Amino acid sequence: MATPAHNQQAESDDLLTVSAIAALAAILASLLHEGVGHAAIALATGAKSGLLTAVAWSSEFDSRPVSAGGTLVNLAAAAVFWLALRLFPRLSLNARYFLLISMAFNLFDGTGYFFFSGVSNFGDWAAVIQGLEPYWLWRLLLVLVGIGTYFAAVIVVGRSFVGDLGIPRADGRRIQRLAIIPYVVAIVVVGLAGLLNPISIRLVWLSALPATAGAHSGLLWFRHYIPRGTRPMHESATITRNYRWITASALLTLTFIVVLGHGVSLTP
Repeated sequence: MATPAHNQQAESDDLLTVSAIAALAAILASLLHEGVGHAAIALATGAKSGLLTAVAWSSEFDSRPVSAGGTLVNLAAAAVFWLALRLFPRLSLNARYFLLISMAFNLFDGTGYFFFSGVSNFGDWAAVIQGLEPYWLWRLLLVLVGIGTYFAAVIVVGRSFVGDLGIPRADGRRIQRLAIIPYVVAIVVVGLAGLLNPISIRLVWLSALPATAGAHSGLLWFRHYIPRGTRPMHESATITRNYRWITASALLTLTFIVVLGHGVSLTP
């Protein structure tokens, strides 16, 4: 009996290349959040020094802009990745997949943090609203904004999987596979780097895992909310073995885990 064409394609996406691209996207999202959103803003606005790790920025200087910076940089980066997909439609499938997963990680990190801080009263946005009254109302607003923006992110990511990757909406198996692999890879990469951080092992459970397993959970179920009528904008193709992506990812992932996992001291 013949196998349906979309099932053959789902099996032919190269697992190693998909994982390599996902690892690079996860590293980039983390660097944008911690390195640009927190560290760079802190050093530019008064911090004399600090320790940058894969899962946290630590310094004696703190402010609302520093706390809010990580999320805002993630959201700005997501907009840039989305715009790149619109402006450069002739990029290779591998490059489009990288931009899409980078967009997804940054969107889910950014919008998910509102909900996380509102519910848990912990993290960046709990620090942003600290001292504001009535406090319960600010927490409620964080939860509501988080729910609304996260669901909007789910729709954007779903449309992009179909449109920018050229995968028919009905091919749920392939969409699921290309979404679950990045979800797992991000947990592994960020989790391993977090285990080495010198600040506190608790950051793995309080920051690294919520920011990956929690915030990125939209990758597990967004396919159920892809709007009807969404159509591919590209010819159907598969992600094939690419040793340039694999080599670059292996080197950068090792550096991220070993070097940034242990932390780097920064000064202005």
